[in-house]
Amino acid sequence: MGQDQGMRRARLIFAGAGTGTGTGGGGGGDGGSAGVPGAGVRFKASPLGRWLDKKSGLVRRRMEWLCLPVGLTLALLGGSALPLVAAAVAVPLVGKRLRARERERAGARRADEVIAWCAAVAGELRAGRQPGRALVAATRGSTALGAATAPVVAAATYGGDVPGALRAAAAEPGAEGLAGVAACWQVAVDGGAGLASGLERLEGVLRAEREQQESLRSELAGPRTTVVLLACLPALGLVLGTAMGASPLKVLLHSAAGFGCLVVAAVLEAAGVWWAARIVRAGEGR
Repeated sequence: MGQDQGMRRARLIFAGAGTGTGTGGGGGGDGGSAGVPGAGVRFKASPLGRWLDKKSGLVRRRMEWLCLPVGLTLALLGGSALPLVAAAVAVPLVGKRLRARERERAGARRADEVIAWCAAVAGELRAGRQPGRALVAATRGSTALGAATAPVVAAATYGGDVPGALRAAAAEPGAEGLAGVAACWQVAVDGGAGLASGLERLEGVLRAEREQQESLRSELAGPRTTVVLLACLPALGLVLGTAMGASPLKVLLHSAAGFGCLVVAAVLEAAGVWWAARIVRAGEGR
């Protein structure tokens, strides 16, 4: 009987894995024979993959220091210390922007992990496990709960406040979907509703939202590229002027008119980039 139960659980969890959908067929109860695609399937990264991820993260954290050699090069070419000072001022600003982008990527990865975790919990429930044991089994090897893994697992194991622990975990960026899991859990405990069905529907909603966000980002990739190219045009002009022998850096850094043009151009450049970035962010928000 134990072997048959294990085989049934394996078939239910791995049925249709890789199809990319989160809907289940068959019976509507928690013990129905619906396959949850991708549920319970968690792939561990290889040592090489973890090493590459670690090195790439380290490189991204040090990218802002590239401003210093660029500023030093411009200072040597222009015979002025102003580019080096500007590069030193730009280091914390660039670092802040890079860290913000890294947090955005981490939030997106966390949202994907929450979706996969919902599918895993629903698969464990469909396989016949109790809600607490299903949550604990689906959490093994998953980082969807983040720092709240221990409190949630403890609450599920010892009969604590699982919805409260899930709501606390949902406060982290990218884990907002856990608030829906908490609501499903609360309704299932209070009203006896099917938790697996609720989690499957929640997974479908979260997956649809993620696909919509990715589609919107892909549509905004063109405007982002245009903004970057327009922002780089002044630098291209300086390179062309230097190639023609006009010495634009010396004019900009060693004459009153050139320095005034440099200040006005920097202000206009910053305002243009800020304005374009605000338009793109507004589009992403909608």
